[in-house]
Amino acid sequence: MLIGASVAMLALALASIAYGSTLIPLDDVMRALANAAGLSDTSVAAPVQRIIIDLRLPRVILALCVGAGLGVIGAMLQTVTRNDLADPFLFGLSSGAAAGAVSVISIFGDRFGIWTLPIAAFSGGMLAALLVLVLVRRIEGQGPERLILAGLAVSFLFAALTNYIVFLGDQRAAHSVLFWTLGGLGLARWDNLPLAITGLAAILAFALFNHRRLDAFLAGESTAESFGVRVARTRSVVFIVCAFSTAIFVSVAGVIGFVGLMIPHMARRFAGQLHAGLIVASAIFGAILILLSDLAARLLLAPQELPIGIVTSSVGAFFVVTMLLRKPRG
Repeated sequence: MLIGASVAMLALALASIAYGSTLIPLDDVMRALANAAGLSDTSVAAPVQRIIIDLRLPRVILALCVGAGLGVIGAMLQTVTRNDLADPFLFGLSSGAAAGAVSVISIFGDRFGIWTLPIAAFSGGMLAALLVLVLVRRIEGQGPERLILAGLAVSFLFAALTNYIVFLGDQRAAHSVLFWTLGGLGLARWDNLPLAITGLAAILAFALFNHRRLDAFLAGESTAESFGVRVARTRSVVFIVCAFSTAIFVSVAGVIGFVGLMIPHMARRFAGQLHAGLIVASAIFGAILILLSDLAARLLLAPQELPIGIVTSSVGAFFVVTMLLRKPRG
């Protein structure tokens, strides 16, 4: 399964480079990539080389990072909260990062250059995580459903704050704010890719290093404590790491909803419940979903580009309805 999914991911990555407002033959794509890697000296037209290397390749790499990272974040949050509907948006992590980014676009401006937006998004995401952690500590031991309510409260709070900032700030920036709150990969550049790679590396390394602790949560909090897992501390650290990576992803791609909710369910059908395989499968399936969604966002109304969040939300709504209508086994 992992080999087949990896091959599909690579095929989609090549298709994302070839297809767009300008269709580029696959042969030219391969030659341009080989030239950039120093593996070939076959000439490719300069405009084509620039479209592939400077525009589409960074976009594909960003899609891979964001999709894989959101998939892993969703799997971890669903485990530590014991709720199948948990995802970064539900806990306010995406909303907090979006509020920080929108405040820069509408009010404060780029006071720190190109790093202003990432810093603001990161600060908003970490503030949302801090509020969730404070609420979680106050309701410790009252059941996982209370954790979801705490996350929803923070999410609604920052969503209201974002809307207030939109009306308070420059109305001419409303279009940019709308695109930002619905997500998109159009800001992908070589200079901001290290941010996305850092977010993915952080969440993957943490998840794989702690996969046995996450497995212990599957048996319940009391059993996990008996195995030596400090449940409250582990949950808090998971929230912080997830908020860190989510804030980074939002700072470069905006809010992309439902990925963290859908992907872990798909991955469990192939990789099972244990996290060593689940994390890898979630990363691959998340990357595939974002690549497919980005292709659809670029091609449905070409040459106009849809926000990718519209595509993922549409798929997510259908997915949730399917879950509700599916009859439980036995």
